[in-house]
Amino acid sequence: MFDVDGTLVDSNYLHVHAWRRAFHALDRDVDSWRVHRAIGKGSGKLLTTLLGEEDAGRIGDRAKELHSRFYLETADLLRPFDRAPELVRELAGRGVRVVLATSASPDELEALRKVLDVDDVVTGIVSGDDVEATKPDPEPVFAALEKAGTAPEDTIFVGDAVWDVHAATKAGVRTVSVLSGGVGAAELTDAGAVAVYSDAATLLNRLDESVLIS
Repeated sequence: MFDVDGTLVDSNYLHVHAWRRAFHALDRDVDSWRVHRAIGKGSGKLLTTLLGEEDAGRIGDRAKELHSRFYLETADLLRPFDRAPELVRELAGRGVRVVLATSASPDELEALRKVLDVDDVVTGIVSGDDVEATKPDPEPVFAALEKAGTAPEDTIFVGDAVWDVHAATKAGVRTVSVLSGGVGAAELTDAGAVAVYSDAATLLNRLDESVLIS
């Protein structure tokens, strides 16, 4: 199973900018680096992390609406990481069941699916609307396991954030991490990633020696 933002699609920093614009519009000062540190969490958890539970409850819906609007305004900048679609297609071609697991809203997911263009080979897609609790809770991983029809011990989660690692680990799934989301290798390894690669292209180039195949 694959995370999408920051793993297959170069979108994390577009999210950071969109959240910063949303916070600015709501007269909230949140440092960009703090926003980036929370990317990968579901939007509700991100807001609670950055604003605190009380303020997030007060302005959360408006912040989410503004973030989505500002993010979609930059959708023409979305691009798959180098060879990311080929990685998904190569795995599917080898008989691996691939499920995409993302916290994206329906509008955001539509934009991601359009640029990634792998719908014809994936087994399923889990979005933020499909679960009650988002990463780092394990519910998205359990939902993806159900779609794939695989056991946790026979599944690998590929993601870019520590939140991916935490969610997968809680579900009994090993995680392979990539650096393309902007999180350092040491932090990902400390969180529990069993292997770390620079990006999707590097993982594809080393696929035969990776735990995705072995």
